[in-house]
Amino acid sequence: MTRHRPHIVDLSETQPNTRRGGDLRAVLTPTSVGCTSGFMGLAIMGPGESIAEHYHPYSEEFVYVVAGYLEVDLDGEAHPLRTDQGLLVPLNVRHRFRNVGDTEARMVFHLGPLAPRPELGHVDTEEAPHTKAAEWERPPDRTGVVS
Repeated sequence: MTRHRPHIVDLSETQPNTRRGGDLRAVLTPTSVGCTSGFMGLAIMGPGESIAEHYHPYSEEFVYVVAGYLEVDLDGEAHPLRTDQGLLVPLNVRHRFRNVGDTEARMVFHLGPLAPRPELGHVDTEEAPHTKAAEWERPPDRTGVVS
């Protein structure tokens, strides 16, 4: 059995992924820390930004809102989601997130177990949204700050 050493990854060490909307940062992944059971990241959304609808055929998604006010659609039904609330998105449930507040929203996510191959883990059901968030200037990363 392979044993991994504890590994700290700072948000500033991650690359932004804006392809599906928002700013998605994969923080603890098989590539970054050698984990084998899932991966964890942070979604950052400016006011009006959203993450396009998708689903995961192999993984449950655990979400915790660190800051802001979101709305999440689960199989087409909208639900409010605010700071200090968590959500479990079961396998194969279509979901999209929208920042409905007037400040930045931050959401920690964890998916597990891993799909057999990364390209099988995430199925897009719509294109990334075009939102009014282009007017919003993203603040710099708060390097070293633990949320």
